[in-house]
Amino acid sequence: MRKQYAFTVILAVSLIIAFTAIAGSGRNDDNALMAPPIGSTIDDFKLPDADGASHSLSSLRGKNGAVLIFIATRCPISNGYNERMEKLSQDYKAKGITVIGINSNVTEPVSEVKSHALEKHLTFTILKDDGNKIADRLGAGHTPEAYVLDANNKLVYHGRIDNSLKIENVTSNDLRDALDELLAGKPVSKTGGAAFGCSIKRAS
Repeated sequence: MRKQYAFTVILAVSLIIAFTAIAGSGRNDDNALMAPPIGSTIDDFKLPDADGASHSLSSLRGKNGAVLIFIATRCPISNGYNERMEKLSQDYKAKGITVIGINSNVTEPVSEVKSHALEKHLTFTILKDDGNKIADRLGAGHTPEAYVLDANNKLVYHGRIDNSLKIENVTSNDLRDALDELLAGKPVSKTGGAAFGCSIKRAS
């Protein structure tokens, strides 16, 4: 009886270990995403724009910082923010903060990124992140998703643009508030708000 019980326990443990190994063998992007903590310094990087010209983060960053926004051509939520992102770019460019778009979707070719920007009148620089290397480095999971860097590339905000896709329902302008505090020389009081939107379509 004891031998049979011991055999049953050993078999059960073996099955649990085997199941865990199988379950853990696949990549789950949502669980694997790890964003740098607030206060981290983001290393410089280079990506091409829609015309193939290479740009470094340091070359695009304004004298007071930069906003990186992961965007998409086909996501209705990202597209719902096109006008707000363009207005943000125009409002803060003169204040020394540059808005930089990044497209990391493997399903959206660079030619589509270019035509989409022209169609939607997006004038800020949009970079193509082939292989989603920068999205992986920053732990970006959605479009749109924003990262604010100060003049020294320190991450001071990561999250949503505001709290509602419908502009008439917006009650919290998280991204703009963070930028205004940064420009005023104040600590950013709200360093993040959970980004919402379409998932980034990563390369397999």
